[in-house]
Amino acid sequence: MSRSKRRYWLFKSEPGVFSFADLCAAKRRRTTWDGVRNYQARNLLRDDMKKGDGVLFYHSGASPPGVAGLAEIVKEGYPDPTQFDPKSSHHDPKSDPDDPRWFVVDIEARSALPTFVPLDALKANRKLARMLVVQRGQRLSVQPVTEAEWQEVLRMGGAPAS
Repeated sequence: MSRSKRRYWLFKSEPGVFSFADLCAAKRRRTTWDGVRNYQARNLLRDDMKKGDGVLFYHSGASPPGVAGLAEIVKEGYPDPTQFDPKSSHHDPKSDPDDPRWFVVDIEARSALPTFVPLDALKANRKLARMLVVQRGQRLSVQPVTEAEWQEVLRMGGAPAS
């Protein structure tokens, strides 16, 4: 079954580990989104994310946390190579190359938001009341975002609608 409608996501990263600026500075402004070790997030990476989908790049563990920039999925889910590398901090000795446990996507930076959108502003916006990132206890590192939420975050960040 083909999917014609673009989807949207929020990817969390601690800026001290990998920031939006790091993504912008990366070769071809791209990175592999590796190291996800949660089955629900893995399923999203493996099954639902498609080339061309939009990504809100969210700085977690920051002061304040919030949305820093925009990216796009440029390569759909494939096995995370770090799961097979004993030297990697993401190594999973139980993962089988013939039946990989963990998946990644590749993303490419599009643009920084003209205005950083802090979590407190997301929480204060009634239009975003159902957005997963503002929900108590919602800790997934990758989360779906509705088109309306995407457009509202772009508006808040001073970016043109897409």
